[in-house]
Amino acid sequence: MTRAARARIPLRKRLLVRLLIASVLIAVCSVAATAWLAVTTTTRALREEQGQALADDMDILAKLSGYAATHPDWTGVRATLRDLSARTGRRIALTTADRTPLADSAPRGTALPPIAAATVDPLRTDTYSEPGAQLSGTDPRVVGPYRLTPQERVKLDAVAGERQRCFSRYGIDTAVTHTPSGRPVVSAADGGTSFGYLSDECGDGRYDRPMPTEEKALTALRTEAAGCLTRAGLDPDMPLLFGAGLPGTSDRYPTLALEFVKAAGGAEDGKSALRSAQTCLEAARHVQLDPYVAPPAELFLGVGDSGAAPRWVMSPANKARIVGAAGLVLAVTVAVTAVVASRLVRPLRALTEAAQQPPDRHARVPVTTRDETGILAEAFNDLAERRERLEAQRKALVSDVAHELRSPLTNIRGWLEVTRDGLVEPDAELLGALHEEALVLQRVIDDLRDLAAADAGTLRLHREPVPADELLAQVAAAHRVAADTAGVRLRTGTDGAPWFDADPVRLRQMLGNLVTNAVRHTPPGGTVALTTRADGERVVVEVADTGTGIAAEDLPHVFERFWRAEKSRSRRTGGSGLGLPIVRQLTVAHGGTAEATSTPGAGSVFTLRLPAAQPPGDG
Repeated sequence: MTRAARARIPLRKRLLVRLLIASVLIAVCSVAATAWLAVTTTTRALREEQGQALADDMDILAKLSGYAATHPDWTGVRATLRDLSARTGRRIALTTADRTPLADSAPRGTALPPIAAATVDPLRTDTYSEPGAQLSGTDPRVVGPYRLTPQERVKLDAVAGERQRCFSRYGIDTAVTHTPSGRPVVSAADGGTSFGYLSDECGDGRYDRPMPTEEKALTALRTEAAGCLTRAGLDPDMPLLFGAGLPGTSDRYPTLALEFVKAAGGAEDGKSALRSAQTCLEAARHVQLDPYVAPPAELFLGVGDSGAAPRWVMSPANKARIVGAAGLVLAVTVAVTAVVASRLVRPLRALTEAAQQPPDRHARVPVTTRDETGILAEAFNDLAERRERLEAQRKALVSDVAHELRSPLTNIRGWLEVTRDGLVEPDAELLGALHEEALVLQRVIDDLRDLAAADAGTLRLHREPVPADELLAQVAAAHRVAADTAGVRLRTGTDGAPWFDADPVRLRQMLGNLVTNAVRHTPPGGTVALTTRADGERVVVEVADTGTGIAAEDLPHVFERFWRAEKSRSRRTGGSGLGLPIVRQLTVAHGGTAEATSTPGAGSVFTLRLPAAQPPGDG
């Protein structure tokens, strides 16, 4: 590329600048994506850590609530605290409402966090944070006087086993679980507890009947709730059915609800009575269970001994490291891109300079690499070479056409001039000579027209099945007189009965050119053989002569335009030089091939391979 041409290219459109801009954008995007990924990953990790911490907090609260539900005080909770602290890595402390320490996993004297995390009270459990808590807010593990004795558990387990076997006879799979009080519960394998009509079929009343321990506790509960029920306008002697949300049972007031609705005589009155009864029973149950549970305690949670949660902070040093790393990435990217871009641009500039050279110089470029740019340089050199060869062929074609047209035109002009001057009489012999020269001109023009049509792809073919034997007979008859005049024997031969899929007119033209060429180059007494044979989906046509043959160095050029073996260009022994090129072009247009073999002094063989056709009627 010249300096002036390079100056005409805007800076923003130069390949080097565009590569640098692209590299900078890629680097910036890479740094931004890396930073985003780091922040996202850190945020996700923090969230997961927070979620794990919340799960640990819930587990700690559940474990301590369970301890309080099964112990009347906090005397032995220190071992449980140490285990929970070791497993979760949290500092755990229990105090009374006035912050009197009860137990602490941290060393003595460590300050408490400013706010308590929760209150541990099994009789007033947070329903939303305590897994398994009753709707009434009581930890289900608080059973107190409702805990069954070992003998009662054995009896109920036997009843539950009979019930389970009964369901099994009806094809229902069940499982037996135990409530904290020790009462067995028969439930379906999928977790359900309702069996419809089978509950009556497989029940004899013993399964839901309270045991003596439970009956004693229910009597005490009824006595405790009698005053409240009386003040609420309810019958204090109303039977308190077992299963009405009592400790150690799995139901929540369903039986009691039905009884109150029936007693109140309507849905709304029944619901109001049920709510009043539930309030009285809940208050009486808290009084009844209070001696069996530990007193309420405040729960404080922290991290290790510091009591403060870690916090991720972007320090100035970290910011400096990120900025430095980003700057280094940008600098390396720009440097590498500049080097690579320069190596890429250099051969492109050489190609541009070669392309801008005058057309007659056919400049080449050196191939220095084997990458895409080197392949492009090789393609450019091949294009320049083909261009140079085509230019030489064009010049030779113009020269040959001028030569072919000049000779007959010169003869016609000369004879017309001497006739006009009265030097020669226009007799029949002169007119015949002029007619012969006009025919030569017409033949050259027709040949050039056929070649031009074939090159442009506008040559029209009218294909049809053509019998090979008839075609050979027609060609031989057309050239029999010329062969006899030259003293050459012309014979034909057909192996089988092949058919061509071709244009019969063009086919006769092709074979006619080959026969004419063979007769012209065969001495008197020689033979020209025209034969055909089938070869799969092809029909092979051979025109063999016993003439002088073609030299090995000339054989590759026999199908070139205006080529003659005689360098003198004389038409005494050679034609216009267009017959064989027309044969090749017409053969290619039919989808076939043309080739020539020769032995100097023994003759030549021209072979055409053309598409075969099925004889009509053989469908």
